[in-house]
Amino acid sequence: MSKIFKCLMILLAAALTACGGGGGSGGDSALRYTITLRSDKGQLPINISNEGAGIGAYARYTSTLYVEAREGTAPIPGGEEVFGCAIVQGLDSGALYYLDGDDEHEDDDGNPLAYRAVTLDANSGGASFHLHSGTKAGTVRITCSVTDPRDRQVYSTSVDVVVGAATGKPASVRAEVQAPKYLGTLSNTAGLRNNVAIQAFLMDDANQPVPDPTAANMQVSIRPFGASAGARLLSGNQSGSVLQVRTIGGMGLISLSSGESAGSILLEYTTDRFDNNVSNGIQDPVVSLQAVGVHRAVATVPLAITGSAEITIANGLPFAYALSAEGGIPPYTWSSATALPTGLTLDSDGVISGTPRAAPGKYNVVVRVTDSIGNVVSRNLVLTVEGVVIDPLSFVVNGCSGDVNTACPLPDATTGTPYLYAFSATGGDPTAAITWTYAPTPPAAWLTATAAGDNGVISGNPPAGASCTKFFVTAKRGTMSVTRQVSIRVNGGVCP
Repeated sequence: MSKIFKCLMILLAAALTACGGGGGSGGDSALRYTITLRSDKGQLPINISNEGAGIGAYARYTSTLYVEAREGTAPIPGGEEVFGCAIVQGLDSGALYYLDGDDEHEDDDGNPLAYRAVTLDANSGGASFHLHSGTKAGTVRITCSVTDPRDRQVYSTSVDVVVGAATGKPASVRAEVQAPKYLGTLSNTAGLRNNVAIQAFLMDDANQPVPDPTAANMQVSIRPFGASAGARLLSGNQSGSVLQVRTIGGMGLISLSSGESAGSILLEYTTDRFDNNVSNGIQDPVVSLQAVGVHRAVATVPLAITGSAEITIANGLPFAYALSAEGGIPPYTWSSATALPTGLTLDSDGVISGTPRAAPGKYNVVVRVTDSIGNVVSRNLVLTVEGVVIDPLSFVVNGCSGDVNTACPLPDATTGTPYLYAFSATGGDPTAAITWTYAPTPPAAWLTATAAGDNGVISGNPPAGASCTKFFVTAKRGTMSVTRQVSIRVNGGVCP
């Protein structure tokens, strides 16, 4: 009997030990922490409108992020400042937000404040915060971490959110002139500098800087007008009235030096949307104009509008003219007190530009110039519009009038059969002849092409083995030009 009782005592002790009742720390968990992070939206649009962060269906530029930590399958204990989250790489324009209504996270006007890093309390093992996009496209990475208080082990996780999508194709070019934003004449005795730096910016469709090119992607030229005599552009080893530069991060730097004449220098900036390259010819130009004033002296004479008071304009043709002023305290701001002929505008730099499509005759226009201290001077200009309205130059290829990036197919060619096709264009100045150019020249080894006449004619005999020919055709009449890309299938081949 004693042996049976002894055995029962041993079994009972073993059972107590297995249930944690035998002392020690068998009730403490040894499960490690795990942490997860997810974003409500994997992609956000570029916030070009600079809209503020928000929550809900109309918060188009804001994503909610959820961070959670568990001990095994159970939420970790709650507490203050449990999670730390930060933008660790990617965008420099996006930001993190607490959209919790806490006054400490808002400015004096109640707008939520932006952060690059946030700390979050844990409730039921989790927390939420927000990512708000800015004006830059790219991928932003957010990392969150939590510390296990038992052994101080840190656990972290990350999530990526894509903001916008840059196209890389130039859509606009603009420029800023270094202060004081004007020049003195080359030999002025008033101590005015005769050289100024200019930064030009190339942006794509999404208003993002264009990618760094492998060749020059911006052409700057001085139009032969106003104070252009003796003026020149400078960039590295280039010097002259026309130069081509490469942009870095969408920005190109040039320098402008004045000549002996006072007035305005009219600059033209051009990039090529087709391939972001101007060194191989400009096929799809994107252009902007800028006027830079040149003065013999400032603040020693009253503000006055200079130059001719009568300007003659050809109807239906592209036009640009820079107004000029002297005296006062530059820089100047221009405006018009009366309407200009239809198709023309006056910008704040004093450039009248556009393509007039107005009834022939004289138009009286009152222009105003304001200097930097508020002096205002007005003057009446007589704009004489001559000639009838000229229709834009139109160039249709075999029924196709798409943009230059899409090849218009011409009739197929076959070895052994002479090939002939005539391009035609309409509109433009009827007094000017149409000229035709091709890139490359000749369009193909087996083709010849005419350069002048109402029709651009290509002809030839396609060789055996040829499959596809692609080239560009430009029709020019007066100041108007239109470029089309075309393709010819040869012997039933495929044109990619």
